[in-house]
Amino acid sequence: MRNLMMLAAGMAATALAGCSNESAPAAAPATAAAVTLAAGEYEVATKVEDLRSTDHTTPATKAKLTTASAAPAVHRACVASDGSIAPEMFAEAGDSCKVENSYVRGGKINLQLTCSRSSSPGQVLQSVAGEFTGESFTATVNTGTYFAGAGDYAMRRSMTAKRVGNCPAGGAKKA
Repeated sequence: MRNLMMLAAGMAATALAGCSNESAPAAAPATAAAVTLAAGEYEVATKVEDLRSTDHTTPATKAKLTTASAAPAVHRACVASDGSIAPEMFAEAGDSCKVENSYVRGGKINLQLTCSRSSSPGQVLQSVAGEFTGESFTATVNTGTYFAGAGDYAMRRSMTAKRVGNCPAGGAKKA
């Protein structure tokens, strides 16, 4: 008898819960981050936010601080079909770079590049951190140099990029 009363009470509670006027809690809206960056050619706008000598000499770069009235520098580079980004996307003109570490997925970009410059023996190290949607990204690029001679510098650049089409045969073209 006691078991029957507990069963009846449980069934009544279940029935009342089904008749409730309260709606089920709404699911959080999905903010679907792109899994990979879309393949293709990207137009990249770059602003030099900070540039300073680290060895008290003139920095060995052609980059100049972007003033409020100056337009950002623009170039083009490619993203491969597997979502990997060509190092030229972040390299200074004339640098030869290779990607040391790469994480480009889930809406996040984190890269480390090691570059060399024929005019200044040594290393140009770059760290890239950013976010992307399917066909665009924003990133901050921090650069530090370790040259054999004078000209070492630290630089911070901000970049915005958008996909403008397919990559030309033979890779990226400079704009």
